[in-house]
Amino acid sequence: MTERQAENSRFKVSAGELAQGVEALMQRLQDGVDDAAVRAELQQALKQLADVKFALDESSIVAITDAKGKIQYVNDKFCEISQYSREELIGHDHRIINSGYHDKSFMTTLWQTIRSGEVWRGEVKNRARDGSYYWMNTTIVPFVDDQGKPYQYLAIRNEVTRLKEAEDELKQMMVKVMQIQEEERRRFSRELHDGIGQSLFSLQIEIDRLIIDRELPELKPLRSEVSRMIEDIRNLAWELRPSVLDDLGVVPAIRTYLSNYSRHFGIRVAFDCSLHSRLERGVETAVYRIIQEALINVARYAGVEEAQLRIAENEHQVEVTIVDRGAGFTRSQGGRGVGLFSMEERARAVGARLSIISAPGQGTQIRLLIDKQADTELRQEERDRDNT
Repeated sequence: MTERQAENSRFKVSAGELAQGVEALMQRLQDGVDDAAVRAELQQALKQLADVKFALDESSIVAITDAKGKIQYVNDKFCEISQYSREELIGHDHRIINSGYHDKSFMTTLWQTIRSGEVWRGEVKNRARDGSYYWMNTTIVPFVDDQGKPYQYLAIRNEVTRLKEAEDELKQMMVKVMQIQEEERRRFSRELHDGIGQSLFSLQIEIDRLIIDRELPELKPLRSEVSRMIEDIRNLAWELRPSVLDDLGVVPAIRTYLSNYSRHFGIRVAFDCSLHSRLERGVETAVYRIIQEALINVARYAGVEEAQLRIAENEHQVEVTIVDRGAGFTRSQGGRGVGLFSMEERARAVGARLSIISAPGQGTQIRLLIDKQADTELRQEERDRDNT
């Protein structure tokens, strides 16, 4: 060990030690460093660190852990929000405030990131001592040694519980809006098809009778116009909400949609389906609308002549995959936000998981996973609403 390394070793302190109090460290510098200029420089640096610590303690919820995740230091705000004393937290890991909300992959990604020496940022849901939950906007900074290996982690958090609650309320409102919108689409589509459509069809029959019985060929242009109106009404009713979706289910509705889609856009869609059972009405609507939105995006942006759609069913879940090998995109690009947001909200509303993988020049894959247990629960909720 060199003289310089030995000197560094004498005064090496952990972040936890720094957090415990500056006065003792100042005294160690006073006693151990003879050079007044060096001592003043170190004291000034330490004072600046103390000021930073004070600012963090006043503004944020702070914790310091060792390389294994054991808590070495927490500030007063951490104790206040978790409802645990400092003595109850020191020496334990963060499982003491684990809410159970985040899955294993979330925590695995977090630890892989910080163990590699990278900063991790995200939102974490925690549980206080009394069982209440709170959300934290979290930044975890690894402190690394000369070999780049983390020896401590500094977690800086700010509570965002009210913001998350407001977001949840907004999402619930959006779900209700989408449900109302679909009900209105269904009602208006039926009225167009069964009301105006049937009336026009009756008029067409009467015109045919007049043309034949009274020999009035001059009515033929009128008949053609009525026929065109009937076709327009049917198309409009279909665009609002295809009746086959309610009557026969999502698979027949998708097959019909794909036929119309290919004819209109000139894009062939290879469709592979192993779904043989009906899903809850809201789930079928979400599946249909997500596929519809995804394929519209393919037609608008991908620049391809074909795409793939697959619906697979197993014992536990239904998986929907839409793939194109076209232009691709990044989420930061403009012009697509509303469509993607709509798909994500529709998936979330029925308890499904939606993932979107895309890159410029590499195409896009949209994957929807529907848990059958969630579908069963939604069916029961629908029956309860119908019986109310």
